[in-house]
Amino acid sequence: MLTLLGIAGALRAASTNRLLLAEARRAFGDAHHTEADLRLPLFDEDLEITHGFPAAVTTLHAQIKAADAIVIATPEYNKALPGVLKNALDWVSRVPGAAWRDKPVAIMSAADGRAGGERSQFSLRLCLTPFRPRLITGPELAVAHSRSAFDAEGRLIDERYRKTLAELMALLRAEAGRPAS
Repeated sequence: MLTLLGIAGALRAASTNRLLLAEARRAFGDAHHTEADLRLPLFDEDLEITHGFPAAVTTLHAQIKAADAIVIATPEYNKALPGVLKNALDWVSRVPGAAWRDKPVAIMSAADGRAGGERSQFSLRLCLTPFRPRLITGPELAVAHSRSAFDAEGRLIDERYRKTLAELMALLRAEAGRPAS
């Protein structure tokens, strides 16, 4: 059975990106689902030197390493990815073992603006590139006006978003079943 790791770029429990991750898990289908916890201390090399890697960082690194596929749902904060997500990338990059290398990764976003977080996806792709994952380049899913994009049960309302998400997760699943080159 495949392992799908979900990473929400927002800490808020009621985040629309957490709802989007739940939809992604359903669309991905049968798999062992894990969700990352990004409540990490701010990256500080002095902390690393003095105390080593925080347990939460080594846990996240291990989750990434163990995953067959990763889906990241990120909001857009001030035209870029949120600091909490960038902080997680910075910490994980310090741990030996290249956790992201050759991992199939799908990126999506939900934001209350009309572009749905397109710029956060762009900036996240730039930040992930040095780690050499196998990024799924499309279709792009950017859920606009996200506070009104989900129904009372937390399901996407717009059929176009549901279809795009289904296609994206089918591609991620296919890539997860393919050996790394």
